[in-house]
Amino acid sequence: MALTIFLIMVVLLLLGFPMMIPLLAATFTGFMMLFGDIGKTDFMVQQIMAGIRPASLIAVPMFILAADIMTRGQSAGRLIDMVMKFVGHVKGGLAVSTATACTLFGAVSGSTQATVVAVGSPLRPRMLKAGYKDSFVLALIINASDIAFLIPPSIGMIIYGVISSTSIAELFIAGIGPGLLLLVLFSAYSMIYATVKGVPTEPKASWGERLASVRRAVWPLGFPLIIVGGIYGGVFSPTEAAAVCVLYAVFLEFVVFRSLKWPEMYTIAKSTGLITAVVFILVGAGASFSWVISFAQVPQQILASIGITEMGPHGVLAVISIAFFIGCMFVDPIVVILILVPIFAPVVKSVGLDPVLVGTIITLQVAIGSATPPFGCDIFTAIAIFKRPYIDVIRGIFPFTVILLCVSAALIFFPQIALFLRDLAFR
Repeated sequence: MALTIFLIMVVLLLLGFPMMIPLLAATFTGFMMLFGDIGKTDFMVQQIMAGIRPASLIAVPMFILAADIMTRGQSAGRLIDMVMKFVGHVKGGLAVSTATACTLFGAVSGSTQATVVAVGSPLRPRMLKAGYKDSFVLALIINASDIAFLIPPSIGMIIYGVISSTSIAELFIAGIGPGLLLLVLFSAYSMIYATVKGVPTEPKASWGERLASVRRAVWPLGFPLIIVGGIYGGVFSPTEAAAVCVLYAVFLEFVVFRSLKWPEMYTIAKSTGLITAVVFILVGAGASFSWVISFAQVPQQILASIGITEMGPHGVLAVISIAFFIGCMFVDPIVVILILVPIFAPVVKSVGLDPVLVGTIITLQVAIGSATPPFGCDIFTAIAIFKRPYIDVIRGIFPFTVILLCVSAALIFFPQIALFLRDLAFR
């Protein structure tokens, strides 16, 4: 059964069908093989609906909507300008500014693809003009956008938290440490690259210009304060924080900055609705697919075949990391989370691993896979946005992938990188 379902998914993917079709087709086939009665497929629909029923998922379209409003308005540009004024003049400062801007925008959007668009569009031409090679620029934008998957709010963490019944608030704060560590390492590599390649520096901004940029960015900087401060101050839940972010984004762009007109809200809402529809179809189909393979005891067979039940915590985390990294090289991150988390859940529980640590590692691996050939989704986002060939986009990725994998290994052996802030806030 497992082989049949796998072959159906692979064949349909190779034929070019969008991911939701292979997933639903494999799920339908699984139900037919289990029950042999097409009348039983109403239970498949019930499982799909159950997958999108958790209230926590409401946060996903809210954060997508908030990010879309800010991208079309002035918030993203003001954040980028502030970062440039402070670090643009150091060696590799423009690259450091790009990585920092990705981190700040990630603290608003929670989406790697939204970050690629919002930060990459204005900064890539500027970096090319400054003398950076396009291969480095594209790789930096794609991989620095991975930080958006770790810094709260993270859509990946919301999905994981719903599936594994793990506290989303704890997951959010656990992502801050690894996210900031990645920012530091990307910045260090960017400075070394600029030094070796002899990239000229930007003019140094005066303190007056810096203070002016801070004043312009004060309102957009309220987003991470609302999300982090509101959640951990006990003012509202992660889902409520998402709704407040939308209200705050509307207030800034339509009232304070007046960068958008009210008729544009229809286009923004339509875009958000389309993205949300795709995400929720994947979530529902993934939940139904997970039920099928669990009922057929496929996870137990797979895990027994590789002997994971006999491994210690470090071995289990290593296998989980490899599985999610490889999975996201080929398939959409949300689908990988939906399919693999239920498979590994029993083993995670049996060896006593902290589900928050596991969720942080999974989120990082998902982000790495999303920016890794052959089919990482961020790669194709960059191809579409920057109109560059596939080979050009992936040429400079390797050094950043090494950095990401090193941080992933560090999380396995030094879990306090992720758990220190969580323990400080919740223990």
